[in-house]
Amino acid sequence: MKERDIEWAALMRAARAGDGAAYDRCLREIAQALRPLVRRGLQRAGGNPAELEDVVQEILIAVHLKRHTWDETRPIAPWIAGIARYKIIDVLRRRGYRTNLPIDDFAEVLPAESKDETASGRDVERSLEALPEGQRKVVRAIAVEGTSIADTARKFGMTEGAVRVALHRGLGALAKRHREDL
Repeated sequence: MKERDIEWAALMRAARAGDGAAYDRCLREIAQALRPLVRRGLQRAGGNPAELEDVVQEILIAVHLKRHTWDETRPIAPWIAGIARYKIIDVLRRRGYRTNLPIDDFAEVLPAESKDETASGRDVERSLEALPEGQRKVVRAIAVEGTSIADTARKFGMTEGAVRVALHRGLGALAKRHREDL
């Protein structure tokens, strides 16, 4: 690895000095070394292996555009690996990386829904009534209605920090009450 780094660094220095053949060789060698790295990165993240060459090309373009940022006194391989890592992440984000698994494949191993474990609306309201008004309205807005912290803060004229504190205290009080009821 160290020998490759020294060779790539020498090629990049020559390329920066205007040697086109050295630059061509440098990019070809980097591309060859990147393919297994990108393949592993895509596999680990559940990305599409067919995108391998596209990702490698994006990395090479980034190396080309950012070659002036490489510090010649430092190893080049970690600099390239950093660019590669972020380009893999960028590609996965752009492609809307999601893992889609059909639920039917897991139907036999998923536990059946338990009706006893779900709280009725009446139970939730009864629990919330035990809270002070400020905590109750914040917990209801966020935990029951699904309102965001920012929207809840605007709705009640509070800071986001105050909403978080009220939510934390309210949920803590509900948890304590639930433990005592058991």
